[in-house]
Amino acid sequence: MRCKLLIAAAMSVVVLTAGCSIAERLVYRPDINQGNYLSTSDVAKIQKGMTQQQVAYTLGTPMLKEPFGQQVWYYIFRQQPGHEKVKQQTLILTFDRNGILVDIKNNDTLAAQKASTLM
Repeated sequence: MRCKLLIAAAMSVVVLTAGCSIAERLVYRPDINQGNYLSTSDVAKIQKGMTQQQVAYTLGTPMLKEPFGQQVWYYIFRQQPGHEKVKQQTLILTFDRNGILVDIKNNDTLAAQKASTLM
């Protein structure tokens, strides 16, 4: 009887200490999406020489605009699916003083992570 009690106590200690990581996986975590959803087809439509109105019609309103007179728009999409790592895509568009698109930078952290794991 005493042996069974000791074994049960030892097993419960093991389960409680190792169970934290197991219990964390059992807890539901919803997918969290924040920012501007950017589909690859919409981003492919953006070309240098477009006006601000054309870009806004294609992609929608940017998440951030440069506040100090520079015409830089930031489209940011951040996604955290359940227990996976956070993925972020940042599209930076620069316009000249006339409102014409002159530079496009697409920083996709998911693509960068994949490239670093291949090396």
